[in-house]
Amino acid sequence: MTAPQIMTAQAPEGFRCGFACFIGRPNVGKSTLMNALVGTKVAITSSRPQTTRRAIRGIVHRCDAQLIIVDTPGLHKPRTLLGERLDSLVRSTLTEVDVIGFCIPANEKIGPGDRFIARELAGLSGKTPVVAIVTKTDLADRRRIAEQLVQVDRLGDFADIVPVSATEGFQVDLVGDLLISHLPEGMPLYPEGDLTDEPEHVLVAELIREAALEGVRDELPHSIAVVVDEIRPREDRDDLIEVYAHLFVERPSQKAIVIGAKGSRLREVGTCARKQIEALLGVRVYLDLQVSVAKDWQRDPKQLRRLGFDD
Repeated sequence: MTAPQIMTAQAPEGFRCGFACFIGRPNVGKSTLMNALVGTKVAITSSRPQTTRRAIRGIVHRCDAQLIIVDTPGLHKPRTLLGERLDSLVRSTLTEVDVIGFCIPANEKIGPGDRFIARELAGLSGKTPVVAIVTKTDLADRRRIAEQLVQVDRLGDFADIVPVSATEGFQVDLVGDLLISHLPEGMPLYPEGDLTDEPEHVLVAELIREAALEGVRDELPHSIAVVVDEIRPREDRDDLIEVYAHLFVERPSQKAIVIGAKGSRLREVGTCARKQIEALLGVRVYLDLQVSVAKDWQRDPKQLRRLGFDD
C-alpha cells in the first residue's frame, strides 16, 4: 500500500504513520466507523448490505501520527463477477496494510461469515496484527455487549478487542489509539488537511449512488452503478457547478423503478444527492441525472471495465 510521500515540516520524534484496513461481513459499520475516525464523510453509508464497492482511503491526522484507513467491501461468498473482483480487492488489501480492524456488530450473533473471516485472518502470512472491533454497541445492552466480547475473544488471537459506537462516538478515539499503536514510525504521507485521496468525480458518484440506494429501498440495491460524465463550472455563473451523471441498472424494469412515476423518484434522488454534493464541493450545484440500462453489468467484464471496475 503506497502513497506519495509529502515532505513538509519535520515530524516529531516517535511520529507514526501507516495503513489500516477494516474488514468484516457486509453492513457491520465499517464505513461509518471510518467516517467517525476521519471526522467527516469520506465513504458512503447505507442500511443496504454490500454498499462499499471500492477501497476508499480516509486520512486521520493527529499530532503524533497519521493513520490512513482503507475501507473495504464486505467479505462474502461472491455470486457475480463484480463480487469476485470485490473479494479479490479485499484480499489484496489485507496483505498491504500495517494493521487490520476486524469489525463484528454487537447486536448480531457471530455467524459463519464471521468465522470464515477469522480463519482468513489467521492464515495471513507475515502475521499482520488484528484489532477486533465490536461495532454498533448503541444497538445492544451491556449484557449483550459483554457476551459478544467473550465470543469474539474465542474467534481468534487478536492484538486487542474493543467495543465502539461510531454513531454515538463511544470509544472512537480509543480505536484510533489502538490502530496507531501498531503503525511503524515515519513521516506523514499526506499534507495536513487532506481527508481522502479519492478523486472528486468518484466521491460525487458515490454520493449519487448513496442517494439512489436509499431511494429504491430493497428493490434493486446491488444493480445500481453511477458514472459521473462531467463536472464543470457554469459559464455564466461563478457560484454554480454543473454535474452530469448516469445511473446504470441491469434491466428496463429496474430503470422504471429508479425513475418512478412521472420521474418522481429520480427527482427525490437528485435532490438528496445534490445537497450532499454541495456540502462536499462547498458551492451550489446543478445536477443532471440520466438513467441507462447496461444489461447484466455485474457479470459482464466489458461492462465492468466501462463502469470503472477493472481487473
